[in-house]
Amino acid sequence: QVQLVESGGGLVQAGNSLRLSCTASGRTISNYAMGWFRQAPGKEREFVAAISRSGSSTNYADFVKGRFTISRDNAKNTVYLQMNSLKPEDTAVYYCAADRIYYNHYKVTVNEYEYDYWGQGTQVTVSS
Repeated sequence: QVQLVESGGGLVQAGNSLRLSCTASGRTISNYAMGWFRQAPGKEREFVAAISRSGSSTNYADFVKGRFTISRDNAKNTVYLQMNSLKPEDTAVYYCAADRIYYNHYKVTVNEYEYDYWGQGTQVTVSS
């Protein structure tokens, strides 16, 4: 079992930055591809960013490219999402997820149904 806890959310003005953290316990995340998703009120959960086990591969949703950066520190069992130039439409609950990877260390998981573990989420609110 892997427990994921997100932190770093809050209320910010448009144009500002936030860094989300996702800290895992129970297992080392070095065996997992990691991802960030978000869900705004009344909307489906959507993919934001993902990173491979080694951190060498990443993937981003088009709407965050150039603004958000996903990274990981396996020694700290933590994944980060640096969010710059935030917009009001980025307002959502942000979730961290872990996908157990056995063979392909470069796999970046985009499909939410492939993830095995999820955190409880952290609220990000961007005011205009």
